[in-house]
Amino acid sequence: MPLPIINSFASWVLKQRIHQIELFLKYPNEVQEELLLDLIRTSEHTVVGKQYEFSTIKSYQTFTERVPISTYEELQPLIERTRLGEQNVFWESPIKWFAKSSGTTNAKSKFIPVSNEALEDCHYKGSKDLLCLYLNNNEDSQLFLGKSLRLGGSSQIYEDNNSHFGDLSAILIENMPMWAEFSSTPSNKTSLMSEWESKIAAIISETRNENVTSFAGVPSWMLVLLNRVLESAGKDNLLDIWPNLEVYFHGGVNFSPYREQYKKILPKKDFKYYEIYNASEGFFAIQDLNNSSDLLLMLDYGIFYEFIPMDTFGTLEQKAIRLAEVELNKNYAIVITTNSGLWRYLIGDTVRFTSLDPYRIRVTGRTKHHINVFGEELMVENTDQAIAKACMLTQTEVIDYTVAPIFMQDKEKGAHEWIIEFKKKPLDINQFQKALDDSLQTLNSDYEAKRYNNMTLNPLVINIARENLFYDWLKDRNKLGGQHKIPRLSNQRDYLEQLKEM
Repeated sequence: MPLPIINSFASWVLKQRIHQIELFLKYPNEVQEELLLDLIRTSEHTVVGKQYEFSTIKSYQTFTERVPISTYEELQPLIERTRLGEQNVFWESPIKWFAKSSGTTNAKSKFIPVSNEALEDCHYKGSKDLLCLYLNNNEDSQLFLGKSLRLGGSSQIYEDNNSHFGDLSAILIENMPMWAEFSSTPSNKTSLMSEWESKIAAIISETRNENVTSFAGVPSWMLVLLNRVLESAGKDNLLDIWPNLEVYFHGGVNFSPYREQYKKILPKKDFKYYEIYNASEGFFAIQDLNNSSDLLLMLDYGIFYEFIPMDTFGTLEQKAIRLAEVELNKNYAIVITTNSGLWRYLIGDTVRFTSLDPYRIRVTGRTKHHINVFGEELMVENTDQAIAKACMLTQTEVIDYTVAPIFMQDKEKGAHEWIIEFKKKPLDINQFQKALDDSLQTLNSDYEAKRYNNMTLNPLVINIARENLFYDWLKDRNKLGGQHKIPRLSNQRDYLEQLKEM
């Protein structure tokens, strides 16, 4: 079949989904309520279903009264039973796949259950919907005339007691439908390579002569790959290598600090950037408009959502609310109930709603990755935006950063201490420091109040990192590539002190 016909047919097939999306846009709360009751009915005869008497739960109210909100540590014993071969524990259909967490903060790995329903009705459905929404907004797209360059995790699949575990990206590649493999590069074999440096070299070799029309991956690691591609080709413009590039599908970290660096190597005015929000636990939201950072919350993926306002999170007043009760521009911790048997699971991410009709969100950070030592309530969203603005004002480029508090001692006030690795250093670090501090005050009124006349917080302190500091820190922990990322904010100084020692 000629490529233009394949492109037209694939576009037509994917766009049929628009009518189903319109249904949950019109009846969001009804779709969510029905989904919750379906999940409960499906799991009545599981160990968890019997424990909480799912057979008599007929309403959201009863569900919240019986089923507690849980962290991974609280669910781990049930998950371990399934990893050892026992089934029908928290989900009715057999669970053979577990996504091994790829965070930088936990010494012990998490093993997130991934059911066949979650693979088909959540993760792969999300990937198709991403294409569907993109094609619906860009009628002239030639996406399927070429391939998508994907950059996934660096873990292999391991087997233990007849269950399999690895990075989510490795699990998705292992179970990938044929249509997805046909339209992707590099090969599955290369994508699943474990050693990062060898993998980068193999990807460059394999993709250089392909007709790449899109990218998919985490911005920080994708930027490393793309700069290596340019270096190996002796070019400074990716369009000289892949002239038909039209879109980058990205997620995993905030794109703001990297946007200007991408524009430099992709100087194409109509090049598109589409953001997604997914994790081992599920595929949650997709950018549904060109040139927008807001993400449409996808409500028919087998995930029921609840939200805890961050101003009461972790207190005795903490209370989860359902979608119908959320408010604009408030920070919430997300609680999910899923078609992999995670019941009222606290995933550790925070979001705020930018629209209630339809429900659109922005990811603001992590429940553990914020700084609130002095009442400043600083979120990753604030620091990402501030550093992007400071870079723009000072013609600077940043590779990565982390921030921790300087605690008050005796009569000395507190402050925030930064370690920043620059790709292009500022000519005047004091000017950059002031631009960053001013931007933070503009973005966060609590921080501004604490900084007023140095009342509680002294000006922030910046350490300029040596070249490859963050890369080496991750390499030492065997966390190169994939979803691994530097913890941007912390209420403690552990990460910062480790990095300063290096």
